[in-house]
Amino acid sequence: MARKFLYIVAALIVLVIAALLAYRLWGMEMIRAVMVPREAFAPLQPLPANTYDDPKMWIARPDIGRNDPALWTPAGVKDAPAAQKAAVFFIHPTSYITALGDAHWNMRLDDRDSLSTARRFVKEQASAFNAAGTIWAPRYRQANYGAFLTGKPEGQKAIDAAYRDVSQAFAAFLKANPDGPVILAAHSQGSLHLMRLMRDQVAGKPLAKRIVAAYAVGWPLSVEADLPAMGLPACAKRDQARCVLSWQSYAEPADPSAIVTLFDAHKGLTGKPRKGTHMLCTNPLTGTRNGAAPASANRGTLQSREDDKPALLVSAAVPARCAANGFLLIGEPVDMGPFTLPGNNYHVYDYNLFWSNVREDARARLAAFLK
Repeated sequence: MARKFLYIVAALIVLVIAALLAYRLWGMEMIRAVMVPREAFAPLQPLPANTYDDPKMWIARPDIGRNDPALWTPAGVKDAPAAQKAAVFFIHPTSYITALGDAHWNMRLDDRDSLSTARRFVKEQASAFNAAGTIWAPRYRQANYGAFLTGKPEGQKAIDAAYRDVSQAFAAFLKANPDGPVILAAHSQGSLHLMRLMRDQVAGKPLAKRIVAAYAVGWPLSVEADLPAMGLPACAKRDQARCVLSWQSYAEPADPSAIVTLFDAHKGLTGKPRKGTHMLCTNPLTGTRNGAAPASANRGTLQSREDDKPALLVSAAVPARCAANGFLLIGEPVDMGPFTLPGNNYHVYDYNLFWSNVREDARARLAAFLK
């Protein structure tokens, strides 16, 4: 009996090792197999023209009050009063991650689980900007995570449909904030939409003069094929306004091949191929393009691994170094929670890793803008 038990344990160990090896070798292929929607794409009907006049269509906006997740700050955070605040337009990342038979190409606006996750993203990411501005974060019919894993035309249609909602929300945001400084910020899918917004509504427009900074985080941005169409240059130093920041976080050893494949396969906002161009990498610890900074320069990483415990800011947790390929490296893997992606990809934690530095960065750029 004891020998049989040992055989069973050994067999289970082999199965676990085999599963881990398969995930390491074919992780993205396995994810694609279950995450790409199988239903036919059905075009979304445009939202009514006044949809975003309704506060209920916003996860965060100044008149929501106590239930606004963007007003949250971790314990112990104290900011000096700001002489003037900006209006912040924040586009949350993908929270609609549904597999197989339950997957639509675009989220339904009554999807409670996805909206709850989006609120958490706004709480932990957009809150980094609440010392520098009043935050507006719209709900939108975001593209399913699987739309970014396929070359099918349905994937791009879903992304385009999500962008139309974001663009409509942005028009309502500008109507409510007709003057004064503006900070644009986003993550992942949100940053893809932000890049398009800048091409369509910022570049060459009077609005460009109002932009304090644009944080297009967690999406590959080409210096040569995207940035020229966005109307603002890359940020070169922390006390610079009217510029763009972007980074994608990986621990080492890093395997960003999935992102490189995505980057190389598409043309940029200028219409030129991205392949062979440079990805923009802003070091969030220094606020400069490229370069390296030790962990001691990290003023606070937001740790929120356990839902039943308050999030904590931990100083000097990770360093940051822009690699030659345009990805941001944070050294050895660190325990941020269960959502690290294949290849040591810390995509989900792009803001959390550098929360306090992003907060200081936004205040410094607003001060530079106001001068």
